[in-house]
Amino acid sequence: MNLDRESQQIFQDSARDWVLNSAPISHFRHQRDSQPYVSGRELWQEQVELGWPGIMVPEELGGSGLGMQELSLVIEQMGRSLTASPLLSTGLIAVSALSLCEQTDFSRSRLTSIASGELTVALATEEGNHHAPHCVSATARQHEGQWLLNGRKIRVADANSADAFLVSAKIEASDQLGVFLLPAEGVSVTPLAIFDSREHGNISFDAIAVPEQALLVARDSSTSLLDQILDRARIGLAVEMLGSANAAFEMTLDYLKIREQFGQLIGSFQALQHRAAKMYIELELARSVVDAALLAVDEGSTEIPLLASQAKALVGDTLNHITNETIQLHGGIGMTDEHDAGLFIKRARVTEYLYGSSAFHRDRYARLRGF
Repeated sequence: MNLDRESQQIFQDSARDWVLNSAPISHFRHQRDSQPYVSGRELWQEQVELGWPGIMVPEELGGSGLGMQELSLVIEQMGRSLTASPLLSTGLIAVSALSLCEQTDFSRSRLTSIASGELTVALATEEGNHHAPHCVSATARQHEGQWLLNGRKIRVADANSADAFLVSAKIEASDQLGVFLLPAEGVSVTPLAIFDSREHGNISFDAIAVPEQALLVARDSSTSLLDQILDRARIGLAVEMLGSANAAFEMTLDYLKIREQFGQLIGSFQALQHRAAKMYIELELARSVVDAALLAVDEGSTEIPLLASQAKALVGDTLNHITNETIQLHGGIGMTDEHDAGLFIKRARVTEYLYGSSAFHRDRYARLRGF
């Protein structure tokens, strides 16, 4: 179910008000300066009380039964203020995984736990230096009615505070790649110092037993469940990146209107007007691509893989360009740590490679198109 335009606007305004009051960029900066890393758990309970983790969870399981378009309204606002939160990994990625799989008592109970805020989940798929989700060495084997999981994953976002992990692993004695919901108990987490200051970690698991139902099996066998999950993760991340790009652009535009040089506002210089116009055009194009991807998810379109790669590649390029311009057009002050421009470009560099870089997705898009 999706809300009408007017209701979506009210929903978006509510999310914007919360972000401005509870999670402005100054809050992120305070967290960064006072903690080893910025954890999303600090404000999680407030988001739970607003019902955000359960936006995409069916009503009969304690959620709102809405679509990805509604959740994106919240995620975009968080992107504007660089808010650290498990909402993307839990409310979007984990809920998508548990909704796309064959429904069991196990999956339904986890969806209920997510909607109530009792369960947060991190997606753990990477094992190498480059995004290659199907190159997996982690293994799963059946033993006495359970699955035993062994392996390691690297650069897991939200790893340090997650209650469970969505883990990809090879199923022994078959060529299949499975997705398992693995509880955090018994998983070894090594925190990573990433320059966007968010919580990331490497994880390892040795002969951890999970019930048979922890293997999530796709309802739609035409596409692997892992690919379906990753495509939704890519679209959700593109939404966050679009929010950050818009905020960086508005910050730059405001500066062009107040900074004087040679006795006049620098925004009156035609060369800088052209650069601002180029950023605006790129943002509008990026938004149209992201909106198309969100609509495809809510409508169950077969074009989701194409649109996911298109959105991630285009928004990645757009965010990189705008954050570069933000620093250049701010001049010397943009190079200082005290200015927020640096926070945006650092986040841009991390999100560029998370769930596949722009180069990865241009290549994937071409392959999906048959080139």
